[in-house]
Amino acid sequence: MRGINITISVLIASAILGYLMAFIAGLCRLSSNVFIRKATGFYIELFRGTSLIVQLFWLYYAVPMLFDIQLGSNWLVGVIAIALNYGAYMSEIVRGSILSVAKGQTEAATALNMSSFQRMRLIILPQAVRMMLPEFGNYLIQMLKATSLVYLIGMNDILYYGNILRSNDLSQAPTVYLLLLVFYFILALPIIWLTRKAEVISKKGVAS
Repeated sequence: MRGINITISVLIASAILGYLMAFIAGLCRLSSNVFIRKATGFYIELFRGTSLIVQLFWLYYAVPMLFDIQLGSNWLVGVIAIALNYGAYMSEIVRGSILSVAKGQTEAATALNMSSFQRMRLIILPQAVRMMLPEFGNYLIQMLKATSLVYLIGMNDILYYGNILRSNDLSQAPTVYLLLLVFYFILALPIIWLTRKAEVISKKGVAS
């Protein structure tokens, strides 16, 4: 329990930043500007194609040494690493969901003389978000599990204290890691419930 505050705070902050990055990158991938599309595509492929652990170490150790830039506390580095990694994955969900909205919806909005911003905000995004919810919920659970990596940069999360207990008495290792599994499972249950609830709410008033 001593490490639960770190685990939950990293999860919440990285989820907020990760979803923001997903929407920004997903929309940029649909931009008519080729430079924006290429730059966003590079970010997505870079963070999807490399290990989160390597990204975490790179931000924590390499960036300050190479560029003389301090990203802040260990907590902030952990949040940024998880958010950038999962934001890259979820950006493709955003892009794919927007493209999945029937073209007739856009054509009807254009016929009503809506601007591109109005079409996106009032017609396309509300329908696209409904399609994003299941995968966003799945990735939120993945982010919860990814918070266990922050102990590698010296953060006192659940896994950190679990490893201390295990090192004090190696015979207790099975019990300690079983308890860790239980802790993460309990933390995931509200996320699963909220995701299903959000799906039900989003489907109200939508014709099947």
